[in-house]
Amino acid sequence: MDNIITLNNESGEVRFEFLDLVEYNGDEFVVLLPADDPDESGEVVILKLDTIDEDAEEESYIGVEDEDTLQAVFNIFKDKFKDEFDFADEEDE
Repeated sequence: MDNIITLNNESGEVRFEFLDLVEYNGDEFVVLLPADDPDESGEVVILKLDTIDEDAEEESYIGVEDEDTLQAVFNIFKDKFKDEFDFADEEDE
């Protein structure tokens, strides 16, 4: 894993592998894979880029509640990386 980033939440620090930045409906979303996933489920996390503090060189992300937006962003990601990742269909799970 090359692109490891650490995000802070209420529980402390969480490490992710950065997979992609996706633009959708004028917003930017990050697609992340939990780096410390003991189950190695392969489920990605999609967060919306909220703000960028250029002075502090920090970015802020928020969770995405809308299922349609999540699916649209994930579909863009899947299409972009269809030759690099083996995506499981929901019917297979």
